[in-house]
Amino acid sequence: MKIVVFGDVHGNIIALEKLFKLEARDTDLFVSHGDIVNYGPWSNECVEFLQNVDNCNVLKGNHEANYILGNYSGKHPVARCFFNYCYPKFDKDLIQTINKYKNELQIEGFRIQHTINNQYIYADTDISKIEFSTNYIIGHSHQQFGRIKKGFSIFNTGSLGQNREYINQSCYLKINTKTNDVEFKNFNHDIDKVINQMRAEKYPSICIDYYLSKKRI
Repeated sequence: MKIVVFGDVHGNIIALEKLFKLEARDTDLFVSHGDIVNYGPWSNECVEFLQNVDNCNVLKGNHEANYILGNYSGKHPVARCFFNYCYPKFDKDLIQTINKYKNELQIEGFRIQHTINNQYIYADTDISKIEFSTNYIIGHSHQQFGRIKKGFSIFNTGSLGQNREYINQSCYLKINTKTNDVEFKNFNHDIDKVINQMRAEKYPSICIDYYLSKKRI
């Protein structure tokens, strides 16, 4: 079986559609570890797109949890501004859809979930206090990496829609269960289409400037 695992789409339908264009013919199952919504201008469209994919399991991230609650509890001013702008535009009928997303999926020796203990886990994060009893695939930190602890693997897919190092690069993983290979994959997408749509929808300048401040590859 070939499984594509991705997440942190963040309303970027340009990247999401390109992923499926590239991988649909050679993938048995797609799994999203969450954060489909917020930031980018197409949260509704991304949720609806994945609803119409038969071989896709979608899990819940912290941004889905925020949308379900209708509240962003963090203090980061840019993240708060994005939530305050994007959440009112989200189709409230889709709240029922994202509320049905599960928190984790156990498949082929991996536990897939948005993150572990609500942490931002990076390639250099101290994971000595995390108890491992399985292999993990996570996201949340928008950084792609693989690590091993006491014989167990932890993989981070990176972000499909809002790479924080190179804003126009989409990252994800592909698993081949026959060979036990986990492949780090990426592609470039047209981030200007995202930014131009944000401008057309009159996003606050602090939000647009955030995307413009990021490097490109």
